[in-house]
Amino acid sequence: MKSNIGILNALCRITCGLTILAWATAKLTKRSSSSMYLLAAMMGAMKVGEGITRFCPITKMVQDTVQEADSQSEGQSETGPSMNQL
Repeated sequence: MKSNIGILNALCRITCGLTILAWATAKLTKRSSSSMYLLAAMMGAMKVGEGITRFCPITKMVQDTVQEADSQSEGQSETGPSMNQL
């Protein structure tokens, strides 16, 4: 797994993730039946994990989609003129 986010981005994710996790945990102690706070705690934990590993699956998915679109557009221009060029 190759890291796809920078050091500063990782530190921001860890900081925000720990903040969200602490807030959600504090709210869960008062209202343990609320699923919104549980979801927030999971999201905060996910951000902490992304910061520690310096890998974001959503960023990877977007990068792969952009690369795929670029390779398709290059292949299209090599095969012949497009409708805009006619």
